[in-house]
Amino acid sequence: MTEPALRLGSRKSPMAIVQSELVAALITERTGRPVEIVGVTTLGDVSRSQLTQIGGTGVFVSALREALLGGEVDLAVHSLKDLPAAAADGITLAAVPPRDDPRDALVARDGAKLADLPAGARIGTGSPRRAAQLLALRGDLLTVPIRGNAGTRLRQVTDGELDAVVLAAAGLARIGHQNAITQVFELDEMLPAPGQGALAVECRADDPGLAGLLATVSDEASMAAAIAERSLLEALAAGCSAPVGGYAAGTAQLAMRAAVLSPDGTRALRAHGSAPAADARRLGQDLAAELLRRGASAFISSPSSGNDVH
Repeated sequence: MTEPALRLGSRKSPMAIVQSELVAALITERTGRPVEIVGVTTLGDVSRSQLTQIGGTGVFVSALREALLGGEVDLAVHSLKDLPAAAADGITLAAVPPRDDPRDALVARDGAKLADLPAGARIGTGSPRRAAQLLALRGDLLTVPIRGNAGTRLRQVTDGELDAVVLAAAGLARIGHQNAITQVFELDEMLPAPGQGALAVECRADDPGLAGLLATVSDEASMAAAIAERSLLEALAAGCSAPVGGYAAGTAQLAMRAAVLSPDGTRALRAHGSAPAADARRLGQDLAAELLRRGASAFISSPSSGNDVH
């Protein structure tokens, strides 16, 4: 007898559907279980307010988690950086598939790189982290808060409303727009959001059988990095209005760097360290403690968790 299809809850944006399809295909390939995608509308998809005003990117997660806990879906897929850092009651992070490019990317007209843009150029981003690091690189630029899916943001460049936008390189690649990228920022230029480039697969905590099945699509190194980066955010109590970057990588040994910036980019606190992958949580906590000792709390103004969407 054929097992029933797993119901995968997903946001309805083009990027979210592509990401969910990638995970669905991986689950079927690894386990043989069919997967059907169930679209869920979230507050973040229907509100036009800035994310910092409506509770951070957790607004993209809550409706999916409600559908999960209510039995409407069996699992949910999120961009990992959308997940609030604190654990959710009744839900477990079952898998983090192999991580894609974690870096940020510039999309500007006529192939322009950041150095090519004129003074006063308008660069769109919904992320205080990206805005702060852009201003640290070029204090003469104007960062403009924007919302909308990747396609909407790209059109603002081609239509001349903005000179450029900054988006996640992985997200652009997933929706086939990697050719629009005019510059990829290296990690020492723009530290990514914790979890950027990775996907998160959640299921109910009371379903260990499904959690075990989903673990077959998880990547050990990507999961360890996720744990370290999320523990950094949780220990900092950093929200979507806090310019926080964090990135960990490695297999047996994790190397991690973290940064907290002032919103205008004029001040930055940075920390780095390493630890065995088994100590990923402690590594993130230790870097957060170092940053807090050096005054990071002055730049962290919101307890809600999350960063820019894509």
